[in-house]
Amino acid sequence: MKKIIIILILIVLSGSVIYNLLNNEKNKEEVKTQYNDNYVEKIPKLPVSWQDNGIFKDYYEKAYEYLNHMTIDEKIGQMLLVRLPSNNYEELITNYHIGGYLLFACDFEGKNKNQVVKMIDSFQNSAKTPLLIAVDEEGGSVVRVSKNTKLRKTPFKSPQQLYKDGGYDLIIKDTLEKSKLLDSLGINLNLAPVADVSINKKDYIYDRSFGKNALETSTYIEKVIETGNTTNVSYTLKHFPGYGNNTDTHTEKSIDTRSYDDIMNNDILPFKAGIDKGAQAILVNHNTITSIDDLPASLSPKINQLLRNELKFTGIIITDDLYMGAIDNSYADNAAVLAVKAGNNILIVSDGKKAYFQLKNALANKEITEDDINQAVFKIIAWKYYKGILK
Repeated sequence: MKKIIIILILIVLSGSVIYNLLNNEKNKEEVKTQYNDNYVEKIPKLPVSWQDNGIFKDYYEKAYEYLNHMTIDEKIGQMLLVRLPSNNYEELITNYHIGGYLLFACDFEGKNKNQVVKMIDSFQNSAKTPLLIAVDEEGGSVVRVSKNTKLRKTPFKSPQQLYKDGGYDLIIKDTLEKSKLLDSLGINLNLAPVADVSINKKDYIYDRSFGKNALETSTYIEKVIETGNTTNVSYTLKHFPGYGNNTDTHTEKSIDTRSYDDIMNNDILPFKAGIDKGAQAILVNHNTITSIDDLPASLSPKINQLLRNELKFTGIIITDDLYMGAIDNSYADNAAVLAVKAGNNILIVSDGKKAYFQLKNALANKEITEDDINQAVFKIIAWKYYKGILK
């Protein structure tokens, strides 16, 4: 009798082992499994709806795996590109997990190359996830780095002056030199070139633009993006969907009353040209485009849909600084929330803590969902892998 019982127990155990082995093989097909010394963790498959065959597609699996190991606080922080504070920069990195710092001319003033490199290295050494380090180095009137003669003997020239002096060949040479300088300092993101179409010297944006019609501006953009993509510095098309003849959004609300057709047949062309050449990032302006939406472009889901659905842009969408007058005067209490709901990936902000808590509170109040955050951050992480700053 005892022998029969033992045989029955062995049969049951054998069946259980076989079942588990088969079931484990099935699980391997359904999920990815990451091992370490202490545990086995199942990583869900990348959602089909996130697989857009985009420019960062080769890094989607890695990015999704990385995302699944991040806390919600880390995810929220990754969406913030913060103006460098005058002190306590480590707090924003370590406590609020920001995605990067945006540096201005004052941050380079009086510093030599070694001092700048040391400063930026200290930022990166404090970060769990490598940071975007960004500047606006357009050339001409907007030069954050080359304004400092210790970093470059003379400031970079404006696109208009470059073209006048040496055509597109000089623009290509200038882009390479810019990239080399920025990269040598530890800067990996340039919020340039200006893709706005302006041929009227009275326009606010004219001096910063290429100063020529949409087709010639498109060629200029193609040259910068093609060249920039051969370097370690990412370039950003701005200010989508085109600044036109609108007023300065740094100080006041700006209303663009042009027709949809006018914008699509003129202003959009350089952005489309840049997208076709592999632009990694696009910065959205704060103009309210009445033919598209009654919200400022940076807060508008319709503007995001235009980029994603009509222009097939698969890269990173960045807002202009949400603390500029056109936004801060009317949307100060919920600008960051509206920007996330609109579909932006990265929010430029002067006050990192304020934006962080706006998003955290909105998540708690269910104004936004964790999935909203996840989709935005997934693309950021894939970009950081693509750029090689996350390894």
